[in-house]
Amino acid sequence: MKAEEQNHIIYDIEVYKNIFTCVIYSAEHDEYLTYEVSKRRNDFKDFCNAMETFADNETKMVGFNNLGYDYPVIHALIKLGRKDLDIGWKEVTKFARTRSDIIINTPFENRFVNIIWSSDQILKQIDLYKIHHFDNIARATSLKALEFARRSHDVGDLPFDVDHKVEGDECDELLRYNKHDVMETYGFYLDTLDAIEFRIEMGAKMNRDFVNHNDTKIGKDIFTIELENALGKEACFEYVDGKRKVKQTPRRQIIINDILFNYVKFKQPQFQEVLEWFKRQVIKETKGVFTEIPLSDMGMLAFYANLQQTKGSVKNLNCKYKGIQFDFGTGGLHACIESGTYEADEEYAIIDLDVTSYYPSLAIENTVYPAHLGSEFCDIYRELKERRMSYDKGTPENAALKLALNGVYGDSNNQYSPFYDPQYTMAITINGQLLLCMLSEWVMDIKGVQFLQANTDGITVRIPRKKIKKLNKLRTKWEKKTGLQLEDAEYSRMFIRDVNNYIAEYVGGGVKRKGAYEYAVGWHQNHSQKVVTKAAEAHLLHGTDIEKFIKNHDDPFDFYILAKCDRSSQLILRTEDGDEGLQRNNRYYASNNGGHIIKVMKPLPKKWTKAIDTELNRLGVELDEEAKEHAIYCMANKITCLYGDLVGGIKVKESDELGRLKKYAALDKETRLDMALELFQPKIREIGVCNDSLVTVHNTVEEMVDVNYDYYINETKKLIEPII
Repeated sequence: MKAEEQNHIIYDIEVYKNIFTCVIYSAEHDEYLTYEVSKRRNDFKDFCNAMETFADNETKMVGFNNLGYDYPVIHALIKLGRKDLDIGWKEVTKFARTRSDIIINTPFENRFVNIIWSSDQILKQIDLYKIHHFDNIARATSLKALEFARRSHDVGDLPFDVDHKVEGDECDELLRYNKHDVMETYGFYLDTLDAIEFRIEMGAKMNRDFVNHNDTKIGKDIFTIELENALGKEACFEYVDGKRKVKQTPRRQIIINDILFNYVKFKQPQFQEVLEWFKRQVIKETKGVFTEIPLSDMGMLAFYANLQQTKGSVKNLNCKYKGIQFDFGTGGLHACIESGTYEADEEYAIIDLDVTSYYPSLAIENTVYPAHLGSEFCDIYRELKERRMSYDKGTPENAALKLALNGVYGDSNNQYSPFYDPQYTMAITINGQLLLCMLSEWVMDIKGVQFLQANTDGITVRIPRKKIKKLNKLRTKWEKKTGLQLEDAEYSRMFIRDVNNYIAEYVGGGVKRKGAYEYAVGWHQNHSQKVVTKAAEAHLLHGTDIEKFIKNHDDPFDFYILAKCDRSSQLILRTEDGDEGLQRNNRYYASNNGGHIIKVMKPLPKKWTKAIDTELNRLGVELDEEAKEHAIYCMANKITCLYGDLVGGIKVKESDELGRLKKYAALDKETRLDMALELFQPKIREIGVCNDSLVTVHNTVEEMVDVNYDYYINETKKLIEPII
């Protein structure tokens, strides 16, 4: 699919108190359309007429977070134009700004109230923000951060504060910025074309609009359609008083012993105690249930566990076996040998075993299902899995069915989903950990084996080659007992920092990178200082000298780092000449000269801070909890504090302050503390963004000079030193 072949236009709007702008790019005609409503120019009629023409031609508008912001504003303006096309510029800009403010100030939990749903849209929308699931808090990514990740020439930010009154030549500057954002959106649109084509193709085949669905939602919807085809239209939803209501199985409590597979068994006492611990548990929620465990609840497991505590409780559920700590949690089983380099040779091989489609297969083979969907759920699950295997990898059908298979488990703990049944969630995650633990126990008992790691759906071991036959026998035995299948890979070397951060080199070539060592990252992830990760890999795999690699690296974008802040904070560049305000998103590199980027934040309200303790220590004052509130008051009023026998254990040297202090002390404790904290709290908080080097900001790409190579070399060593 080519961009120019689609009936798509790319757009973005800007809304200020006294100006509204909209820039549109047509790939088909390779032209920009610019609309402005302001004191100097009123394009409102032309804008509305253009929107109506686009609607008549069934043109789709492509934007970034346009469903959440841009289109609701445009939709309202089109409806306004249908009432009066000759309305004045002041009325239009006021109307647009009011609508904009409503959207921006809507609490996050109520954000859907502003969306114009597809059935009500005058102009159909394609939202790149939605497709890439940036509306998920954990994946939230701004267009500016994308510009950094996409290596754009100019990482431009809004030229004016949102409350600024834009006048004169500033209008042209705003339009240039508006066009810049459209160009960047178009670039990201090109990056997303394959995903858009996939959604259009699958939507046509299943008679469903998938265009603005993220991958997880596509998978969920495909599975829902299959359930409805097999079980009837009300399999997942029912209608109450004319409104559609999702079917679910909420749980007041979950008795873990009732959901454990009866074939989970262990030989070793530590693993047996883990199983017994699970059997004793009755939970009322799924979040954090394996963390902050009272020591008294550990039972005999305490003899085999790491009892490191946090907030007075054992940090997490764990046990140790043969020097390896196994950690259990809602994210899966994790275990790892100590950091280091592990190599295969003539005597030893490194074998990785992963369970194929672990969570879907667990449900299918053990008939685990959300209670309201019945056992037919597993039949459909199995059929979808088999159907997927009939399609070649890389085909849209294979991709769609993979999404359907993987999306169900995560959505089973989503309170808005038709798959919601937290007991199903816990049955899969707990048994999944225990079965992987069972495989680990069997393999670790092979003579000479070195257990390297376990991570959610697989294990990795360094094993004598003469024992591989024994490993395969245990593998087959485990597969028969569980009904699951294991896929294997062989590594020549592993460089392990921990279970989530390592490099593995495949026999025959190819590299697997995880965590801090991965540089082919997703759009929502950190694309900063890739030269560091690449230098670490080159050194570990090929013995390349770090300094030579970094100094001879010819991709300047790999040196850049992103500094960003939210709207409640501010970034400044602090130099010897003073402070310079920066954008909210800034591209910079470490340099020998320049300044320090400082993040300036609002004060923490009514909270005892380290700053207070630091000031007390400076004054030589040691206070108990009861005296702290009085100390704050005294410090806020610049009174020298010493221990004594007066109010609250504080002696005040200045006698003229004594009366005021007594009046203050006569107030109730809560009022005193609130007043004291408000008086003492610093006006702002400052945090250094890059404390180990001076920096140079390059929001527009320029020649990179005066690079502080030592900074990048030291950052590389931080990745290497733990594992060599």
